[in-house]
Amino acid sequence: MAPDPRGIGLATAVAILVSNMVGTGVFTSLGFQVGGTHTGFALLALWGIGGLLALCGAACYAELGAAMPRSGGEYIYLGEIYNPFVGFLGGWVSMTVGFAAPIALAGIAFGRYLAAVVPITPLEGSLAAIAVVSGVHASSLKAARRFQVVVTAATVALILVFIVAAIRYPHPVPLAFGPSRAAVAELVTPTFAVSLIYVSYAYSGWNAAGYVAGEIRDPARTLPRALGLGTAVVTVLYVLVNWAFLRTVPIAQIANVVEVGAVSATAMIGPIGGRVMSGVIATVLVGTMSAMILAGSRVTQAIVADLPAARRVAQVSRDGVPRRAIILQLALTIGLLVTNAFEPVMTYAGFTLELVTLLAVAGLMIRRHRAPPAPGAVRAWGYPVTPVVYALISGWTLCFVIAQRPLESVAGAATLVVGALVYVVANRGSPGAR
Repeated sequence: MAPDPRGIGLATAVAILVSNMVGTGVFTSLGFQVGGTHTGFALLALWGIGGLLALCGAACYAELGAAMPRSGGEYIYLGEIYNPFVGFLGGWVSMTVGFAAPIALAGIAFGRYLAAVVPITPLEGSLAAIAVVSGVHASSLKAARRFQVVVTAATVALILVFIVAAIRYPHPVPLAFGPSRAAVAELVTPTFAVSLIYVSYAYSGWNAAGYVAGEIRDPARTLPRALGLGTAVVTVLYVLVNWAFLRTVPIAQIANVVEVGAVSATAMIGPIGGRVMSGVIATVLVGTMSAMILAGSRVTQAIVADLPAARRVAQVSRDGVPRRAIILQLALTIGLLVTNAFEPVMTYAGFTLELVTLLAVAGLMIRRHRAPPAPGAVRAWGYPVTPVVYALISGWTLCFVIAQRPLESVAGAATLVVGALVYVVANRGSPGAR
């Protein structure tokens, strides 16, 4: 009997989404945010606004994913709403920036945290983890689904334990979290907008369930529930865990530091606690890499399936595993991993991903203008408020990043140019190619 092509239920879909979101960004980006934002209220507001942005985006993607229940995410949405070329660019960004770059960042962070626990170099730890997790997902769909659910459950449990420990911490840092005049003023500064890109990157997995829509059971019902439930859970966790960091460590000690979680645990428990927390976060990052490999390989498979010159890579095994796409994604990830450039890659990835998701949300409004949803179809919650809020906040953030971080913005534009060249070369000579 052939395997069920739609074997992902609500629990696995939520697990994929949560693990795509929780990981590198929340445990590493606070150290870069405190360089320009200094009040507790503004720092937590970053994560609250990021959660609002993700919830608005999830509402829009729920309608898009239910209307176009094929694996591929933006590749499918932009291709059907605009044209195949724009769809390919969206998929190209997802394949290279949306998954390969975050997997590489998670690998870099994993290696640094693991090196604090066992005698191994960070690069060796990074390469080993990504290779092992890719191997698990290449083995079978059943093993990949079970692994994802177990690791996600462990991730949420470990984060909750850390939050409880911070609540019980007897020597809190004297940082005010109230909305003072100075704190409110920080919300409209250019540095706050740039910091919001780090936060958007941390939330960037909110659309992950849409990448495996073709394998979700009853996607019209399951996909909106998974997007809403997963995003809400992560928003609460993010605000609480950053409150825990700020409550236990002075801002000056975490400025430009990647291993914020380990620093916080060391302050609470001592050096042993720091090593234990490093191991815990390394486990969390395994879940992040796992979810991104699972979702990202499906995007890669969907993209190369439509390219005449690369269709052999899109072949799926008899048990439904896109092994060649997983290998291609692994190669892209290793290429980015060896650069070991953390903060610039995070800014570049956040900017480029925000640009593509903004295009998809705008596409929902274009789609609604062309034709209203059929009776009984899934509709975006709060439409048209949710897409407008997303577009305004996202557009405001992107404008400030272009002004404040021009190199990362140019790198994002260059990624689109490279994608356009790949599209032209891969489709050369095919019928109907433009």
